[in-house]
Amino acid sequence: MNTAPTPASGDHEPRWLTPEEQHVWRSYIEAATLLEDHLDRQLQRDAGMPHVYYGLLVKLSESPRRRLRMTELARSAKITRSRLSHAVARLEKNGWVRREDCPSDKRGQFAVLTDEGREVLRRTAPGHVAAVRQAVFDRLTPGQQQALGEIMRIVAEGLQPGEAGADLPWLR
Repeated sequence: MNTAPTPASGDHEPRWLTPEEQHVWRSYIEAATLLEDHLDRQLQRDAGMPHVYYGLLVKLSESPRRRLRMTELARSAKITRSRLSHAVARLEKNGWVRREDCPSDKRGQFAVLTDEGREVLRRTAPGHVAAVRQAVFDRLTPGQQQALGEIMRIVAEGLQPGEAGADLPWLR
């Protein structure tokens, strides 16, 4: 049933989703929501942190000298700088991250993964990988895994604007 609003006069008719596209879209939304909840619960149980915080620790651990400028960390994590600032404050309180001023830019700061943060990540990673494997990879054939990776890359590339000055939340 098509319950979408009627377009204003002069507007073109929207390209409504077909029943099959609607099914795919709703399946994706349900799976993404359930997966994020599954990973959040696992990380809260095992490390007392939400999934987004774990992702920040991982990004810092993979960075040279375990540090990133706050703006770059926000960009790579796809979260607003305000949300990042709050998250880093909580990670600092736990002793897992510290902030350092940027010597070349008085306004800039680095987020730095501490030794304690690295240890939390080392202890937490095996359970997180097991949760990801159980929730996603163990359910898919190798061909489905490859197809999922290709599909997600295409979607991500299409949503990542290439022009400078794009209005993206993590750049605000």
